[in-house]
Amino acid sequence: MIRMRTPSCRASRAERVRPLPGDEIVREPIAVFDHAITLAAPPENVWPWLAQMGAGRGGWYSWDFVDNGGSPSASTILPQYQSIAPGDVLAAVPGAADAFVVAAVDPPRTLVLTSAVGPTPPAVSWSFALQPLAADRTRLLVRVRAGAAWRDLARHAGAPGALTPIDYVYRALARLPLPLLRTAAGFGHSVMEKRMLRGIRRRVQSAVDGSRP
Repeated sequence: MIRMRTPSCRASRAERVRPLPGDEIVREPIAVFDHAITLAAPPENVWPWLAQMGAGRGGWYSWDFVDNGGSPSASTILPQYQSIAPGDVLAAVPGAADAFVVAAVDPPRTLVLTSAVGPTPPAVSWSFALQPLAADRTRLLVRVRAGAAWRDLARHAGAPGALTPIDYVYRALARLPLPLLRTAAGFGHSVMEKRMLRGIRRRVQSAVDGSRP
């Protein structure tokens, strides 16, 4: 019997404690989530998949029925979405009011997103760091830091009269006591982000192999 091994998305302790670009955006987080995955390609071959992320762009490579309106995330590099700069807006899901704004970009090493609107200090930071490894491999580190302001945004998620399912989820999470919020939000985020990282890995590997993802 051949057992297929699922690629790990667990960040090491050293990776969890190391500083990443974007940490300064949310200085006193109420929750921090770290994931990481090793990819069989150099950073410059991984970067294009990050540059085109976003609903209505390349998608998020996760559960498309949740965060891309059911449309499949891109399985090829999309040239029209490769230019990305601070201030660019990446929709979180189609039709939702919330979005991410590019806070910092340093191809092919760093992409930092933050919340598009909301109170000061910023509600969330989402950092992607590409670390080159030997043999043309890359370690992709991803970190979310959520501040107390996130709860204020979540309580009023979505446009009045046009709430999406994810808006209802955010509103429910915001009403939970902080320990339960960390647990529930951490579980949901982990499910989505691990799916994203494995989706990126599959696409990168298919490009190396010359096969379809």
